[in-house]
Amino acid sequence: MDHVGVVVDDLEAAVAFFVELGMELEGRTPVEGRWVDRVVGLDDVRVDVAMMRTPDGHGRIELTRFHTPTVISAEPEDAPANTLGIRSIMFAVEDIDDVVARLRAHGAELVGELARYEDVYRLCYVRGPGGAIVALAEQIS
Repeated sequence: MDHVGVVVDDLEAAVAFFVELGMELEGRTPVEGRWVDRVVGLDDVRVDVAMMRTPDGHGRIELTRFHTPTVISAEPEDAPANTLGIRSIMFAVEDIDDVVARLRAHGAELVGELARYEDVYRLCYVRGPGGAIVALAEQIS
């Protein structure tokens, strides 16, 4: 896998959110032209893209802010975890309480609650940029 794409309405806020999770900004660029129109099947595409990289360098997230065409919502902004499609992106964290507190400062809200899975993990879902669900897992054993 190369990366996961997330369409956002506020690129700066989305970058800050994922930096808070420990990701690094790999680069930013505007993208437009006939080639991108052909790839994504839309006309007159003009976007700004920020590529975020995990600290180990093995995973990336592409954050995309559309200028044209106007973004649309194919589902409710707060789509529940059982909605069809890609529903969450999971991150392993060292201190889940600390990460949740820091992400709340960036507008994140818990989808449910922080729960324990046996004696193995503490887990939660938070609503992140673009309404995406960001899952967090702290290994406890």
